[in-house]
Amino acid sequence: MSMNALVLFAHGARDPRWAEPFRRLQAITQAQMPEVRVELAFLELMEPRLPELVASLAANGCTGVSVVPVFFGQGGHVLRDLPLMVEQLRTEYPGLGFRVAPAVGEDETVLKAIAGYCVRMTESAG
Repeated sequence: MSMNALVLFAHGARDPRWAEPFRRLQAITQAQMPEVRVELAFLELMEPRLPELVASLAANGCTGVSVVPVFFGQGGHVLRDLPLMVEQLRTEYPGLGFRVAPAVGEDETVLKAIAGYCVRMTESAG
């Protein structure tokens, strides 16, 4: 039986409170996808980092990993750092399939949800 994982990939910060919305996102996503292992990984400053998480997933029989950058835009980390990391991981784990999505902030549905929030906040402030 194959196991797939969804990795929510975020930047990381020194303050552990920064990760709380990402942990809530992980829990919400996991509840919607009980058949998929939903994990959170960070580029820097927080654990687990993506390479360590992938090593653990591979050791536990994972066969496919979808990485979703939880970044607002396609900046340098998503365009340069992440592809280099994933290429290295593909080399290290040739039996593991990888799929990398665009940054969440590039998705029209996400942008509309954020716009809706901004509108509601403006309306409630008046």
